[in-house]
Amino acid sequence: MRVLIAEDHALLRDGLIRLLEAHDFEVVEAVDNGPRLVPALVEHRPDVAVVDVRLPPTFTDEGLRAAIEARSQVPGLPILVLSQYVEQLYARELLTGGGGGVGYLLKDRVSNVADFLDAVRRVAAGGTAMDPDVIGQLLARNTRDEPIGRLTPRESEVLGLMAEGRSNAAIAAALFVTEKAVSKHTNNIFSKLDLPPSEDDNRRVIAVLTYLSSR
Repeated sequence: MRVLIAEDHALLRDGLIRLLEAHDFEVVEAVDNGPRLVPALVEHRPDVAVVDVRLPPTFTDEGLRAAIEARSQVPGLPILVLSQYVEQLYARELLTGGGGGVGYLLKDRVSNVADFLDAVRRVAAGGTAMDPDVIGQLLARNTRDEPIGRLTPRESEVLGLMAEGRSNAAIAAALFVTEKAVSKHTNNIFSKLDLPPSEDDNRRVIAVLTYLSSR
């Protein structure tokens, strides 16, 4: 799997390269600034890009904006964003960048190697990998007037866990219910969000994007 990294801190950048290469990923390039990111993504068209939100020269949202610009040129480019803090605006902007896998993790999560690698693989496969702290803050916003407002508290909880990238089995374990119950909740979610029948994985991603876009 081909990965492109955008991270300005040399130690973290080198650590990510070593970690990914040790687990059979191919790091096609590692850049340390926003202006270099767009041409690198367009040139390499990696299976997934791991991008720090704050890159030189502005150290604000340079990395994310560069990734979104690259997505406009390479539709569906999977992007996994790393950030020091939970910043809801960045999560929303990521979702406006087009289809394809999306993820938003706090940098602290990288220390959990298994979870981080799983997130990289999920996003590369077109899925989602949202940090639980991001989901928690998004859940706190009022969605009474949005389609998401149709969901019951339990359905919202299931959708929040879906946004983290969890399978039905993992959701069932987290909520101490059966997989059959989770399947019923997900079908209700799809129905209430007016998602037509399609491949289950596609509907899960669309449901998650609808959920996050409305927060």
